[in-house]
Amino acid sequence: MPSPFRAFVPSPFRAFVPSPFRAFVPSPFHPMTDFAAIDFEIANHHRSSVCSVGVVIVREGAITDKIYHLIRPDPEWYSWRFTQIHGLTDADTQNAKVFPHVWKEIAPKIEDFPLVAHNSPFDEGCLREVFRVYQMDYPDYEFHCTCKASRRIFGKSLPNHQLHTVAAHCGFDLTNHHHALADAEACAWIALKTFLE
Repeated sequence: MPSPFRAFVPSPFRAFVPSPFRAFVPSPFHPMTDFAAIDFEIANHHRSSVCSVGVVIVREGAITDKIYHLIRPDPEWYSWRFTQIHGLTDADTQNAKVFPHVWKEIAPKIEDFPLVAHNSPFDEGCLREVFRVYQMDYPDYEFHCTCKASRRIFGKSLPNHQLHTVAAHCGFDLTNHHHALADAEACAWIALKTFLE
């Protein structure tokens, strides 16, 4: 039976690349003005263990909505190493919703937009894996990578292409790095600077 979490409409920006981890950079002749920037944080080395998600919606080149959720991870345990990165622990998510309920709220808001992430293979991998764990029908979301865009556009003019470095170069002050919403907003800002200009 089709999953109630399926929410997909084909996008004119689809990149026909035969890879489960597409990281397409839009052509400068076809700028993206509508997209959703997304960032996941995970509790442990399992990519299904998403414990928070930030989503920033961009319509017609302007940020119109910001979404943040804590998520009870699966498997439900925290690695000290990952807690050191994002600061989240079991105490933060033990009463949070599980992923299917969170995504049911997010899916209608991202509509058929392309999804943008910095180092998109990681975030797309998380999304695919958590869909698999919960036996949800994956809608084959289209992902675009601001890290790849940064490498293509800025090249060796930057010391590296990490999120905080590229965000600063694009004029965004990422003071709360590894908070999913802050990272998603930084990603959206980079996308607006690299995909539209």
